[in-house]
Amino acid sequence: MESRDLKSLVRFSQDAVQRMPVHESFRIWSELLCVSSNQSVGPIRDEDSDAIFLIVAGEAAFQVEGKRKRLEQWATVLVPAGSDVVVTNASVDPLVLLVTAAPPPVHREVTG
Repeated sequence: MESRDLKSLVRFSQDAVQRMPVHESFRIWSELLCVSSNQSVGPIRDEDSDAIFLIVAGEAAFQVEGKRKRLEQWATVLVPAGSDVVVTNASVDPLVLLVTAAPPPVHREVTG
């Protein structure tokens, strides 16, 4: 059994969103995103993987395929394969997101 303490992975930088790997197998992948105030992630698009974003801490504004929604801690968003997503920290407090995708995204440079 593989386990991780998410608290130990939380770290922030004013320079860039911090991406911390959590788990990866042939069928599923996850990472923790630590987003400081005034930072955003995306647009991100993966043609082959569905993704679920879970707000572990903070508030986020999600934009998925042109639809925008502001959500708080413990809310989730499903991003279907082929959809564009942008996530912005919606408060002055830090934002922590757990992102899980299946199948695992193809490794490539992600911007945003």
